Amino acid sequence: MVGTKSDVSRTTLPRRQLGRALRDARQANGYTLEQVAEVLEISRSALGRLELGQNEKIKVRDIEFICQYYGLPDERTEYLKSLVDQTNAKVWWQDYRSLIRPGFNTYLHLEVAAAELHFFQSLIVPGLLQTADYARNVESHPPRVTLEDVERRVALRMKRSAILTRRHLPMRAEFLLHEAVLHTVVGSRRTMAGQHRHIADLSVRENISIRIVPFAAGLPSGAAIPPYIILDFLREPSVVYTEGAVGTMIFEQHDDVARFQTIMDALRGAALHEQPSRDLLRTMARRYDQ
Repeated sequence: MVGTKSDVSRTTLPRRQLGRALRDARQANGYTLEQVAEVLEISRSALGRLELGQNEKIKVRDIEFICQYYGLPDERTEYLKSLVDQTNAKVWWQDYRSLIRPGFNTYLHLEVAAAELHFFQSLIVPGLLQTADYARNVESHPPRVTLEDVERRVALRMKRSAILTRRHLPMRAEFLLHEAVLHTVVGSRRTMAGQHRHIADLSVRENISIRIVPFAAGLPSGAAIPPYIILDFLREPSVVYTEGAVGTMIFEQHDDVARFQTIMDALRGAALHEQPSRDLLRTMARRYDQ
């Protein structure tokens, strides 16, 4: 479990992928950290931080030298060098950094690198599904926020949601929404009607699954569950992101992630199927229109 209230650099995915690959290559050769550090003339602590994905500044030539020492093939070396480029590249949300709450920057790094996302939300519509009008009402509540900041935050949210609808390899995402989400009024009834129709329209896309956990399901997992997101990756273990009013947490330990996956299975078993969920969303939209 990793806290992200202050230091968020530790969990950016390209650095972790690079570090894991270098550690596996070292261990495959039977080398210790001390042996490699001595030969490469770097400190043991620096090499250890590199393997843990904690080095913010990484030089391509250093990685190339390490790969040569480990005897890695050219194709593998080029892949690891590409991870360095990803680590050092400017992220698309760089211009919005002043508006991103502590911890969420880490999540954005994980989200863009994920292969699939699994959401459970119990109260409000997840950001990736929000309309601009709904997002505007969500973002207008923090104290001392300016109208300009609100619009910039809404723009960030809309730009981020494009991962679901882009033409090339749109993100695969599963959303389990508690029925309370449909009844929690954010903004006006007109806002809610438009939001529900938007979710229903997105639910017909092949890469998106949206299902409603009805009130009648009670507590499928045996307890009240806070909102969370499971992120699956192609070459990395899954992680879980959760957030609350006072901070965010990322769970990376296998047992923790497995617990959330078990909870997700219980929620899936209690949720309406996709077509009944879509019908409920459109019915609620008509009610808000009245």
